[in-house]
This record gives sequence, C-alpha cells and structure tokens, in this order.
Amino acid sequence: MASGKEIRSKISSVQNTRKITKAMEMVSASKMRKAQDRMRLARPYAEKIRQLAANLSQANVTDYRHPFLHKQVEKPTRVGVILVTTDKGLCGGLNTNIQRVTLQAMKQWQDAGVTDLRMCCIGNKGLGFIQRIGGNVVSQVVHLGDTPRLDRLIGAVKVLLDAYQNGELDEVHLGYTRFINTMKQEPVLEQLLPLCGQKLGTPETSWDYLYEPDPRVVIDDLLVRYVEALIYQAVAENMASEQSARMVAMKAASDNAKHVIDDLQLVYNKTRQAAITTELTEIVSGAAAV
Repeated sequence: MASGKEIRSKISSVQNTRKITKAMEMVSASKMRKAQDRMRLARPYAEKIRQLAANLSQANVTDYRHPFLHKQVEKPTRVGVILVTTDKGLCGGLNTNIQRVTLQAMKQWQDAGVTDLRMCCIGNKGLGFIQRIGGNVVSQVVHLGDTPRLDRLIGAVKVLLDAYQNGELDEVHLGYTRFINTMKQEPVLEQLLPLCGQKLGTPETSWDYLYEPDPRVVIDDLLVRYVEALIYQAVAENMASEQSARMVAMKAASDNAKHVIDDLQLVYNKTRQAAITTELTEIVSGAAAV
C-alpha cells in the first residue's frame, strides 16, 4: 500500500488538475454563448442567399450557366475536400467524429475510382490528421482564434474553387461539425460544388429576374457570395460546437477529478488509520513485555 505522503502528493496533483479543468469549463461557457450568438446571427443570411441561389438555378431567363451550377462528369475521378476542425484539443470526440466521417468518404471515393483527392484544411487538428494519413494537402489555414474571419478563410478555400472552375476537379465537398445543441453536435460531409440538387433545394415559387448590368456579372457575384456564406457558416457552426463540446468535456473532467480525490482521500484515511493502529499495537505490546 502506498504511504500517506505519496497519497497526499497524488491528491494535491489531482486537485491542481481539477482547478485547471474547472477554469477551462468556465472560459468555454463564456465563449460558447458568444459563438452560438454569432452562429445563429449568420444563419438567416445563409438561408436567404440559399433561396436566391435556388431561384436562380431554376430561372430560364438567360443562357449563361455558371460553372458552379454545371455538373461536369457523371462519375467523378477528381475530388476536393474542405475539412473544418478546431485548432485546439480537449473538446471530447468533436474532431475524431468528423475525421472518421472524412476518412470513410475518402476510402469510398478511392474504391469508386477517384485518383485525385485534394484537401483544404481549416484548423490545426484536421491538418495534422490528413498529414498523418498521407493526404494531399493543397492549402491550409490555422490559428483562426475565437472569431471566424472570411478574409482569412477565402484564400485557402479559393485554391479548390479555382481548381473546380478550371476543370481540374469534378466535385468539392465540405466537412464540418454542425451545432445541434449544447449536448449534441453532428459531423457533416456535404457536397459544396456543383451547387445542384439537394444542396440548393427546389424553390417554392418561380421567380423572374431583371439583370443589371448583365446576367453574367450578377450570377458570378451571387454564387461566389453563396459559397463564401456556406463556408463562413460552416466555420461558425464548428466554433460553436467546439466551445460546447469543450465545456461538456471539461465539466466531465472536473467531476471525475472530484471522484478521484474522494477515493484517494478514503484510501489516505484508511492508510493513516492502519498506521495509527499499528503504532498503538506496538506500544501496547511493548508495555506488556515490560
């Protein structure tokens, strides 16, 4: 059995760890509220521009067809993936879940004949994961902080968007963690390009548009804004999920540390009691011998 000094040292160590996890839980709770507010404020804009893009995709007032709306091949062999993860850990299985979904999709694409798979990594954890499995990382952006900024995101993402427009890629997919509530976050891997079918949806009513100055300029600008809105929303959702998952994980760690402290305290008391009993027995035995 460990000595009382060793047990006291362990108790002190776990207490110090609990102080850290408790502080991280409180910090995450504060950041979580801000991240959720930012994410919810971005949702109406993303939904509205999605409706505009859906109406535009069904409009027949122009012969111009943007590359983002055009399906290049029936069976894709060149795929790009934008993977959104966190920069820091200690957030439970948040990153592991989206990494698992992405890895499964990569294996399915390879089995289906995809020969060119390019990755854009947003977040340090995803970048490290793709590099470990030997993935082809063509662009990256890390250390985003607590507030998503589109000007920092679009540079890395534009590498895949330009490759698609130039005919170098057949599809582009977006992987992130969607915020459901504080206790639940859902890993999502959805098709970003081409913008068609399920992603755009079917408009409830048909719309006719008058384009100024001309259809090409308006459509090009609208679809670029649409893609940017999707990416910004994905990062905002991922950050809200990160803070929620970290708060829950740190609360669980703090609770577990308290249980460990209670167990160690019980062992310490038993050890101390056994030592006192042994000393009393020795004293009584010595007195009896005299």
